[in-house]
Amino acid sequence: MFFFKKPSPVGLSVADAVQQAASGDLLLIDVREHGEVQSTGKAQGALHIPLMCLRDMADRRHPDFHPLLADAGPIAVYCASGGRSAHAESILRGLGFDPVHNIGGLGHWVQAGGALERD
Repeated sequence: MFFFKKPSPVGLSVADAVQQAASGDLLLIDVREHGEVQSTGKAQGALHIPLMCLRDMADRRHPDFHPLLADAGPIAVYCASGGRSAHAESILRGLGFDPVHNIGGLGHWVQAGGALERD
């Protein structure tokens, strides 16, 4: 006989990510491409690291390591819809970052009341 455990809620809601990022308790990373950020802006306070650069910029041993990641606590990642950010979450976890949350896409951020900024 098999018993299936009901999945427990895991992760961080987008609304909670908005609040934690605003209070400085969460590092928010946008993993979209440069052109996407230029055309739509990014979540207010987000660090922009395109997915194709993330492995190098998040690896403490790499010369391109981003200094804001040195003392990062909780991290939330997003992209346009959630696919690339799922991959980014996996990369960051593989490099030893924890906790890391995929909050989906930029639209989810906006729907949860998150502000946007443009460079």
